Amino acid sequence: MAVIAFVGLGQMGRPMSLNLMKGGHTLQVFDVDRTAVDVLAQAGAKGCASPAEAARGAEFLITMLPNGDLVQDVLFGDQGATTTLASSALVIDMSTIHPLQTDQLIARMAKIGIEMMDVPVGRTSDHAVTGSLLLLAGGTELQIERAKPVLMLMGNELVNAGGPGMGIRVKIVNNYMSIALNALSAEAATLCEALGLDFDVALTVMKGTPANKGHFTTTWPGKVLKGDLSPAFMVDHAHKDIGLALDVANRLHTTLPMGAAAREIYNQARAKGRGRQDWTAVLEHLRDASGLRTPTGIR
Repeated sequence: MAVIAFVGLGQMGRPMSLNLMKGGHTLQVFDVDRTAVDVLAQAGAKGCASPAEAARGAEFLITMLPNGDLVQDVLFGDQGATTTLASSALVIDMSTIHPLQTDQLIARMAKIGIEMMDVPVGRTSDHAVTGSLLLLAGGTELQIERAKPVLMLMGNELVNAGGPGMGIRVKIVNNYMSIALNALSAEAATLCEALGLDFDVALTVMKGTPANKGHFTTTWPGKVLKGDLSPAFMVDHAHKDIGLALDVANRLHTTLPMGAAAREIYNQARAKGRGRQDWTAVLEHLRDASGLRTPTGIR
């Protein structure tokens, strides 16, 4: 069993720490909230007064903090963990922070001879309690293999994200889509109500369409991801249909800002001559606009 330093004992970190102890590991814990430290100490952890104290003698240092500046302070600040952490230790940042800051921290740790990987998590605090988090592992193959027995006490599914810094990248992309879809879904539900449409009817219809299933797994694989933009449903038609929705919403004094932003993307794609291409061509339009090019879609 390992000695693990755990810093960040909030809504996610506390149950994650408890699961590590249930797995037989020795925990040395720190949080700016002394009460949180005391709770873990009562459960059998060693409560520490600083990150440096928590890191002393640890084989793993796990951070679960609200932002990247706090991760940096824990590692390199006054009484920071790197003042006592052994060069053989592995740092595992499980926070959700800026991907470029993750890169900087990994590089800075490498300069002092200590390995660091990023393993942000998916799912909720309820899953943290039950040890069933989704683990998004950014690190080398050796780092992931070394960390896996510890990580799997906190989660039940581990995704190898493809190298250092890639765990936080996939977390940001996933959260971006989930959060934006939440707002778009709220607009669709509001439009249902404004139109006097029974929400259950709309839900029944959407269950069988990309509106619910998403384009990553429905329209894209057979079209844009294969480099095939022959129209099954044209950009021009999609532009027309979203225009109808926006027009009726306007007449009913219903605001649909996400829909308006989406129509602008279709406007731009049409302006670039993509009107008669398949509607999945909006991906190629945005990739062109961002200077990203490969011959036949995402690789």
